Formats: sequence, C-alpha cells, structure tokens
Amino acid sequence: MGFVKTPEELAKYYAVQARLFPGAKMLGAVFQTKPETVARLLPPPLEPGDMPNGLVFVAEYPDTNLGPGYRESALFLNCKYRGEAGTYCLAMPIDSEEVRCTNGRDIFGFPKKLAQISLERTGSSVRASVERRGVRFLDLEVDLMGTMPALPPSGPNFLFKALPRIDLTPGFDGPVLLCKQKTDVDLKSLEVGMAKLRFHESPHDPWAELELVNVVMGFYLVSDNTMRPGEVIAEVDGSAYLPYYFKALDFPVGK
Repeated sequence: MGFVKTPEELAKYYAVQARLFPGAKMLGAVFQTKPETVARLLPPPLEPGDMPNGLVFVAEYPDTNLGPGYRESALFLNCKYRGEAGTYCLAMPIDSEEVRCTNGRDIFGFPKKLAQISLERTGSSVRASVERRGVRFLDLEVDLMGTMPALPPSGPNFLFKALPRIDLTPGFDGPVLLCKQKTDVDLKSLEVGMAKLRFHESPHDPWAELELVNVVMGFYLVSDNTMRPGEVIAEVDGSAYLPYYFKALDFPVGK
C-alpha cells in the first residue's frame, strides 16, 4: 500500500461500515451530579436531560473487526437535542495504538486520549482505574450482588466535529457539525451492585469537576457491541462551541 490508495483499497476500507466488538466486558456506574454542572458542561445547542445523571465505564474489547482488541473508558452526561434524549461524551481515554485514537476523533468526534487503563475481576468484586501523565484520575469498584435481564433503553451519542483554524486565530476552518451515532448492545450477561466511584484532580483530565451527588448503581456486563455509522444533524455556532472544543487535548499547551 502506498501514499495514494487504489480504488480497490478504498472500496475495501469503506466496505467496513459497522464496527464490531464481540465479547465486550464493561464495568460502569450511573451517577448524579449537580444540575448547574450539567448545564455548564453541555455545549449549545444541547440541553440537560430530565435528570442530572452521568455514566462512567471502563471496558475491555477482546477483539474487533478492525484489528486487535484494546481497553477504553468514557465519561458521559445525559442530554437532549430538540427533545430527543441521548448522551454527550466528555472524555474517552483509550490504551490502544494511535490509529484507534485518531479514527475515533476524526470520524466520529469522540474525545479520545491515550491512557493507562486497568480492569480486573476477582470473584464478585470488579475494579478499574484510568491514569494519564502520571495522574490516576478515576477509580471505580463495584461489588456485584445480583443480575438483571436487560439494560434500560438508551438514546444516541451526540458528538461535535470541528477543524481549528490554520492561522491560529480563535475559531474553526469550516463549519462545526453536530452529529449523532448509536451503538447497539447485544447483552450476554448483566450483573449489578454497589459502586464506589472516585474522580481525582488532574490538570489535564478534569473529571473531578463533576461533583458526585449520588452514585446510583454499578454494573458489569458482557455483550456483543455494534457501533453504527453516524450522521450529521446540524451546523452549530463555532464561536459558541470553541470553549468546549479542547476536551480532546491537554490544555493549556506550551510551557
């Protein structure tokens, strides 16, 4: 394969539409934070959901249809767009190779960063943590107590795609796009229990900005996940979105 792809190479690349994650293992927790925090962290035109809830997970994907498996974590807030309920992704650390990180950002708009991620189960106890640049900013532990037959219904992920200006003035070269994307979860098993969730201070990963009012529940699931292609649903005000853009970067830059 060379710098310029052949029609056959391009056809093979674009033939892979859905991203498949068979046998995914995910430890997660549902939490409540303050309504004013949710309102402050959601970029317009997204609006807070009915409850100031969030979701954090740490996942291990043993295999994918795009290459070897990897580990990933994510932080979401409930939100709405024109009455449709969904989630907004504040952060998505990943321990995989660079191509997985850039593909997630460039194609879908997920704010991925390379990190060190641990996930370990011992009997009914499952522990996970995430660390970047020498700082561990997430600890999650769930003591599993029972099972559930199904997951609650969930809406799409609302995502933003933008390209910073080349002249280094504030703003973007081109439109800022609001997109949505859905991942289907074919559940194999779901265990629930009490969760201990802690966000620690970090200058580059400010998860501790979300004050934990209540940790609703913890869960551990095994599933086959299908990440569907997304779609552009609106063009949004670039100047209004600019303060929210830098969640995928370590900010401030320079010395």
